[in-house]
Amino acid sequence: MAEAPGASVVGTEAASRVADVLLMFTRGPTAMGVTEIARELGLSKAVVHRILQSLSTRSLVRADPSTREYRLGPGAIALGARAMRDFDLRQAAQPTLRRMRDITTETTTLSARLQDSRIYLDQFESPQEIKMTVELGRPYPLYAGASSRAILAFLSDETVDRIIQMGLDRLTPETIRNPRELRRRLAETRASGYAISRGERQPAAGSVAAPVFDIDGGVVGSISVCGPVDRFDDAAVARYLPIVRSAAREISRALGWDEP
Repeated sequence: MAEAPGASVVGTEAASRVADVLLMFTRGPTAMGVTEIARELGLSKAVVHRILQSLSTRSLVRADPSTREYRLGPGAIALGARAMRDFDLRQAAQPTLRRMRDITTETTTLSARLQDSRIYLDQFESPQEIKMTVELGRPYPLYAGASSRAILAFLSDETVDRIIQMGLDRLTPETIRNPRELRRRLAETRASGYAISRGERQPAAGSVAAPVFDIDGGVVGSISVCGPVDRFDDAAVARYLPIVRSAAREISRALGWDEP
């Protein structure tokens, strides 16, 4: 039977709405109601309710009867776990991250860009009693912290402008909120190939990060060494810089990057 005119367009729009609803749970609160989602996406509450009901029957979201809010369900968690397990960047980085952790005895992390934010894909925790750990899969802004700036520095000027226009919210007293200062720091990262943070995104946390590139030469993520800020003095940072930059190049080459 021939497809009705416009049917493919309608189907595409419906699929896009379903995807937009699911993605709301990656960048907003962990639990949201129909009204909040409808307002954020500019959709009617009836449309959002139908989408959530369909997702709920497939365990992609689940409803809390007491609050009438929805959160991601076991189906979405299973999809995310499978994606993280099969993601080439994560696979390519694991041996290097583990070795970097053993050399520095600090926590090492892998981040990937997610639209106008980034997420931690993996970490190898420090063996030290006092250490830093990160939350995998949670979106973080691209303007705050070494792992974020190591990515943002190698994105287009248009993307940087958009991030700045979205607002540089204060995450800690050390967050860079001045657009001119942020651009200056990004230029330094482009020139040096690394970024340093002391308490910009998370209080009392220090990190050294470097970008990771794919086969096309585009930045796809970053790696970092991170820990309590009092262990990230100038001498420690000087020790970690060559280790982090070398590790980032190693992972990039594993992804097919042809280093200039």
